[in-house]
Amino acid sequence: MQRPIKFIITAGIALVLFYFVRESFLSDDNYLIPLKKEREEKDLSFRSRTNSPFEEADRRMFTNLVYYEPNLNYRVKVKLEDIEPKDTVHMPMTNGSTEAYLRYSLANFELNGEPQRLTLYKKVKEEEEKLFVPFTDKTNGFDTYGGGRYLDVPFKEGAKTATLDFNRAYSPFCAYNPDYVCPVPPKENRLTVAVEAGEKNYDKVHPVVE
Repeated sequence: MQRPIKFIITAGIALVLFYFVRESFLSDDNYLIPLKKEREEKDLSFRSRTNSPFEEADRRMFTNLVYYEPNLNYRVKVKLEDIEPKDTVHMPMTNGSTEAYLRYSLANFELNGEPQRLTLYKKVKEEEEKLFVPFTDKTNGFDTYGGGRYLDVPFKEGAKTATLDFNRAYSPFCAYNPDYVCPVPPKENRLTVAVEAGEKNYDKVHPVVE
């Protein structure tokens, strides 16, 4: 009778540890507070005269951006598949021009139980250690900007994994002002599911205060 009791105790401890780790990860200090701070800082930036994408009249009316509630199901650790050679592509821009990017790596993963694939890019001559992921999904044109959204992915040279945190997905500046020129997400980065995470549409006529 000893082994079943030990097993139950061990399983109980493991379950407690699981919930402790999960709650710790979701705690304000570890995830929610930094995410909230990032969003508050972006709102401040959008209110400023120097960094806002809005025209002056719209900037004065601006209150805050709107987001989906944070959801860890949309924070995905992925294995990176190297692209060799890392060919340069000329990504179309919203004004008809192009901008040079490297097709850097591929990420295969699951979202909402469905297999997905994204290409991660690196801007030519970009010095920051990050990859750029322009993408579209089933929310575009409804809850989110019709032209798609972006992710910036922290990355170190030689890394075999990365984290795609769709809670940090954001709209390009051209979503707020058509005078801006922005990369158009390529066809290969069309996700087949609705990514209900990250930044939503901003309605400058009827802004939502959260």
